[in-house]
Amino acid sequence: MLVLAGGQAWGDEREDLEVVRQTTMNLISALVKKGVLTQEVAEAMVKQAEDAARKKVAATPPAQDNVVRVPYIPETVKREIRQQIEQEVVAQAKAERWGDVNAVPEWVDRLQWTGDLRLRYQANRFPAGNAPEYYFSQGYGQNITDTTQDNQAFRMRARLGLNAKITPAISAGFQLTTGNTNNPVSTTQTLGQYENKYSLVLDRAFLKAHSDETLPWLSVSAGRIPNPWFSTDLVWNDNLNFEGAALHVDPNAQTSRQLRPFVTLGAFPLQSIERSLTVSASNKWLFGAQTGVEWIKDTNTRAKIGLAYYDYRNIHGIPNTATAPNAFDQTAPAFRQKGNTLFDISAPGVTTPLWALAADYQLLNLTAMADLNVYDPVHIILTGDYVKNIGFNRSEILARTGQDVQPQTTGYMARVAVGMPTMLLKNDWQVFLAYRHLEADAVLDAFTDSDFHLGGTNNKGFILGGQYGLDKNTWLSARWLSSNQISGLPLSIDVFQLDLNAKF
Repeated sequence: MLVLAGGQAWGDEREDLEVVRQTTMNLISALVKKGVLTQEVAEAMVKQAEDAARKKVAATPPAQDNVVRVPYIPETVKREIRQQIEQEVVAQAKAERWGDVNAVPEWVDRLQWTGDLRLRYQANRFPAGNAPEYYFSQGYGQNITDTTQDNQAFRMRARLGLNAKITPAISAGFQLTTGNTNNPVSTTQTLGQYENKYSLVLDRAFLKAHSDETLPWLSVSAGRIPNPWFSTDLVWNDNLNFEGAALHVDPNAQTSRQLRPFVTLGAFPLQSIERSLTVSASNKWLFGAQTGVEWIKDTNTRAKIGLAYYDYRNIHGIPNTATAPNAFDQTAPAFRQKGNTLFDISAPGVTTPLWALAADYQLLNLTAMADLNVYDPVHIILTGDYVKNIGFNRSEILARTGQDVQPQTTGYMARVAVGMPTMLLKNDWQVFLAYRHLEADAVLDAFTDSDFHLGGTNNKGFILGGQYGLDKNTWLSARWLSSNQISGLPLSIDVFQLDLNAKF
């Protein structure tokens, strides 16, 4: 009886082992059919399990003759074995990112999308007493097409950005936006194009190197990069991106120290010119350096100050000659708004003027900001900006242009805002008041704010506005910009903007 019982027990054991084996094989086969596992991975798992089982059997000592084995596997144990096998397979699959049917591929976690949409109503008002636009454009070369006729427009701006983490130390960034390739400071699209479709342009495309482990204090960006400077729109328009490379040093970026010094260096080609026997103009460059310190006392108080030097190379115009009538045509700026002092560089006898910059531009710029959260959650934010063109040389301009140009080389701005720093939640709000004064040759008019005085330099006046959160990341904003000319022909411009903003 004992022998028969042992034989029956051995038969039950083989049956149970076969059930476990088939359960495992069926589970793996089901994972292959659902696409969770590939056939190659499944075969490798089975082979690995078989090899491990053979090794374990080979290492088990043979049973002694006087020992009678009566194996028995209860149903509860069978279920536990099945569950354990399933849990181990799924756990391994999750760890390797192929076993979880609801998981997304690993590379998706390394992508971050950003975007925003702005709808704008804008009204431009020209008070009485302005000089006709003809005198600005013909006599001084200024890009002014209207000084007397009020107008209004509906506009929109759409931006979509992608940041991709390629490795722990390398990332890439892209941004598409509305706008056109002929205006570096505007990304708006005016509605009313006879229902025609809009264009999208590549506004950013860059690589960034930054390692939190090896060099956490250093980052380098190259390509078409976001504005690397601590600045305001007195010098750099909010929509402006830079072509070139920038290096940023922040020794205390990941520390709790209150004082955090920083340094930024940048080199940016402005205009690439292919020289030849008939083209004598040189490539135009912008080099910049900024140093400063950020003070973070606590979560309620912080301040930042930065001193920058921006050096434009080969930016001034060079007159053409009768023997080389087009040699220096490309010394004229590829883009400009209005305000800078210009002169005609066309060759003698040419009746169509070609306007170029009379002065050189080497800017010394001091920017400061203080954020005081003294009435939580209401902040008081104070901003100041001062710029001086130390590259303006009156005698050189006289020799170059034949004009004795008075120096107008200073700009400054002061702004106070009360409310929430950003519009994130429903019922967030902010009101602000600013005054700015920007003389004709204080900065390059091509890259400064394009809304105040409808763009450019040689303007002064006030900005009054407010923002209110309608919902999460959705807000309404309004601004009134009132400006007058500082020198020259009379030109007053009032601009009203009402924006509906949404971001994600």
